[in-house]
Amino acid sequence: MSLKPETAEKLKGVSTATLCTALFKRGLRNQFIQDVRPLNPSLPNMVGEAFTLRYIPAREDLNPLSVFLDRGHPQRKAVEDCPPGAVMVIDSRKDARAASAGGILVSRLMKRGVAGVVTDGGFRDSPEIATLSIPAYHHRPSAPTNLTLHQAIDINVPIGCGDVPVWPGDVVVGDGEGVIVIPAHLADEVATEAVEMTAFEDFVTEKVLEGRSILGLYPATEEQTKIDFAAWRKAKGR
Repeated sequence: MSLKPETAEKLKGVSTATLCTALFKRGLRNQFIQDVRPLNPSLPNMVGEAFTLRYIPAREDLNPLSVFLDRGHPQRKAVEDCPPGAVMVIDSRKDARAASAGGILVSRLMKRGVAGVVTDGGFRDSPEIATLSIPAYHHRPSAPTNLTLHQAIDINVPIGCGDVPVWPGDVVVGDGEGVIVIPAHLADEVATEAVEMTAFEDFVTEKVLEGRSILGLYPATEEQTKIDFAAWRKAKGR
């Protein structure tokens, strides 16, 4: 299943918080990647299908600097194979003691049209990555080369990232708070519902800032709230 352009457009306009609630309604409670943050929170929402890279703990005799001489090295190959419009999601076992990638590799992903990159470890060159136009999420900055602790082993297989299971093709959305993973088969309906939820929450926020009580408003247990919301939507064109 490939991500529909109209679904991607909807997801660009909703928050991870709203998406978490939509998934919770469907029994999914563990889709928000734990302990990752955007290097540049001012960028627009990151939306794309997951393309994954998995690290295991490095075995020193198999992980010298010379491994990068191999053009098929999994980390380098992942950077060159990640499809334009996809989000590279890296399983670093929540270990930020060594970098998952650095500024050069993230720059290459950006130039190839990749939609974003997420690791539950850390990036080196993070000040430079923060200036790029590609959304990037990590746990914290990490200067040591990945080779000191991480051995790239698999590309585009199911992984865990920040305690969340990620399958290739799942839909990944990032905003200023963090990153959520939507199972591919739910993306269309969740995106549509999230747009509706966002409209209602924007209406509620406006009314609360005008001084209205949340009782009967949020949730909309009073009929007047529903009437007011319908009028608000008509006036706002939403």
